[in-house]
Amino acid sequence: MILESVERAPDAFQQPLAAEQITALARRTFGEATEVLSAIELGDGTYNSTYRVALASGLESILRVAPEPARQLRAERAFMRNEHAALPYFAPIAALLPRTLGVDFTHDLIGRDYMFQTIVPGVPAREGLEKYPRERWTSFFRDLGAITKRIHAVRGERFGPLVGPSFATWSESVIAALIDIVADLDDAGLDAEDAREVLGVAVSGRAILDEVREPRLLHGDLWTINVMLEPDAAEPTVSGLFDCDRVTWGDPEADWAIYRAAGRPGTERDAFWETYGPLEDSAEAHWRRLLYQARNIAATRLERHRLGHDLSASYEELDVVLDRLAESPLISLI
Repeated sequence: MILESVERAPDAFQQPLAAEQITALARRTFGEATEVLSAIELGDGTYNSTYRVALASGLESILRVAPEPARQLRAERAFMRNEHAALPYFAPIAALLPRTLGVDFTHDLIGRDYMFQTIVPGVPAREGLEKYPRERWTSFFRDLGAITKRIHAVRGERFGPLVGPSFATWSESVIAALIDIVADLDDAGLDAEDAREVLGVAVSGRAILDEVREPRLLHGDLWTINVMLEPDAAEPTVSGLFDCDRVTWGDPEADWAIYRAAGRPGTERDAFWETYGPLEDSAEAHWRRLLYQARNIAATRLERHRLGHDLSASYEELDVVLDRLAESPLISLI
């Protein structure tokens, strides 16, 4: 068996698998006679350990292995189980998603969740987009807008992650997520005072959050890094999506795709709104979007810390958003 692993520090968050472990996982999933020809680790992801696995039978698949439970942050717990639970609700875009070939949460063979999936065809969007002039990227963002709209049309019954905890109100879900983020920042030894301020704003603004009464399906991480493109299309065209592990029930305007699409107005990203449609234009909706922006910045800080990136911009960005929240015309009402 050929095994290629990404070179990482011994204490890196993503821990590699040995050849005999991968063989054991493949034999449990595909049968005891399974022979693994190769397992090539893919280095683009930042959470699961991911391998492209080739079998002697001719089957090629993706093996994703979650971190050990003790290594998972509060804000990132049980991501793989969350994605697996969400798959039936992604039926409107099922043709774009990988198929699950096998999944094991028993921890019998290794102390980690894992799943085998089919390979999503195409080329990674970040790579594929570079082959087109930037003015032609609009078709890609129109695709993303249409896909996001189809996801957000799926209705739920309670707020929160698919595997829980679940909440009767949107404010409870947002506040619980912020409590986890603050605790994780504290555990990492990072300054969390600005995140605590965001949490205080959310608690004070419960009534505004609870104007959102119907839970909708949110992908949680839909953007270029998790999208594949048709390799030879005349215009950049989405051929598939993957990594739906941050899925939750909530306010559509809180979704990652909305945050990213709104991040650079006046650019090709504006094409997203041509298919998704306009956002709600009210003082309350603008306040909620600022709060979601603050939450996303605080959550992203944890990932950037895990990757060893500089965090100074995170603090500067969150200060700006907190100032805008303080200037909201609703401040006197909360």
